[in-house]
Amino acid sequence: MIESRDKTILDFIKKSGASSSKEVHDKVNISVSYATLKRILSKLTTENLLYSVGQGKGTKYIISPTFELLQPINVVKYFEKEIDEREIKEAFNYSLINEVLARNSVFTESELKKLTELQGKFLKNVSQLSESEYKKEFERLAIDLSWKSSQIEGNTYSLLETERLFREKETAAGKTKEEAIMLLNHKDALDFIIDNPDYLSPLSVSKIEDIHSILTKELSVERNLRKRRVGISGTNYRPLEDEFQISEALRSTCDVINSKKSVFEKALITLVLISYIQPFMDGNKRTARIVSNAILLNEKYCPISFRTVDSIDYKKAMLLFYEQNNISSFKEIFINQFEFAVKTYF
Repeated sequence: MIESRDKTILDFIKKSGASSSKEVHDKVNISVSYATLKRILSKLTTENLLYSVGQGKGTKYIISPTFELLQPINVVKYFEKEIDEREIKEAFNYSLINEVLARNSVFTESELKKLTELQGKFLKNVSQLSESEYKKEFERLAIDLSWKSSQIEGNTYSLLETERLFREKETAAGKTKEEAIMLLNHKDALDFIIDNPDYLSPLSVSKIEDIHSILTKELSVERNLRKRRVGISGTNYRPLEDEFQISEALRSTCDVINSKKSVFEKALITLVLISYIQPFMDGNKRTARIVSNAILLNEKYCPISFRTVDSIDYKKAMLLFYEQNNISSFKEIFINQFEFAVKTYF
C-alpha cells in the first residue's frame, strides 16, 4: 500500500508537472520537514514512480512513464465497484508493450536485490543436492504447479488427487476426463522443458504456440493463434480481435522479453503479457505460467509453483493489469511466490 502522504505528493506532481522539492514542500500540505520531504522524493524516485531531471538546486521531479504501471493500488477497494462501474482501459494498449515495458524496468532496486539474494540461496541449496535429490524436488514442484495452474482455470482435482494421478496414473472419482487430461498436459509441458531447457531461448511466437499445443492436446481447445473475438469473464477489457494484430503484439512481446537483461523481468513480463494479449481461444494463462517457468529454468533460476496463491487473488491481479495496465499486485504475487519456492523446494 502506498502511504497517503506519498499519494498526495504524487497527485500534486501529476497535476502540476515538473516540480522542485521546494515547490512541493511549500505547496503540498503534508506537515513534514523539508529534509523528510527530500527523503520521500528520493524514495519515490528509487521506486520508479518519479523521475528527477536536472542537477543540484535545479533538480525537478516529474511523474515516471511507469507510474500507471507501478503505482500501488488497493485491490480490495478497486473491486468494491462492480464491473460496469469501474473506469477502465477497455482497448488494447500497444504502447504498454512497445514503449513502457520495452524502455523501463518493472522492479525497483530493492526488489531486484531481494530476488537476487533469494536466487543466491537457491543456487547454494541446489549445489548441495545430488542429481536424484534435485529430480525428486522438481517432481514435487511440478505436481504443485500443475495442480495450482489447473485450479486457477477451474479444475477441481485436489493436490493429493493430482499427486496420485501423476505417480499412480489413478484418476479421481467424480472428476471429468478433461480435468485429468489438463493436469497430465501440464506434466508433459514441464517434462518437455526439462528435456529441452533452451527451447524457448530466444522466445518466439511459434515456440509459444508449441507450448500451448502441449497444454491443450486432447482437449476441446482450438490450436494456433485465434482468428475471432474472445471475451474475458469479469471484465469489460477487450483483447485484440484481428489475427494479424494478435501476431504482431505477440511478436513485439517476444522482442521485449528477449531484450531484457534481468531474468526476473523476462519471467514477470511473460506472465502478464501473454495473458493480456489472449493469443489463443483458451489456455492463455496456463501457457504464460509454463513459458515463464521455462525462462527461469533455462537460466538456472528457481521455478515457481504458485502453490500458495489464492485463485481469486491471482485473477484479480490479472484483471487489474487488463483494466488499468497496472502490474503492482501481480508483481507482489510473483515476488512472494519466488520466495516461497526458494524456501519450500530444493
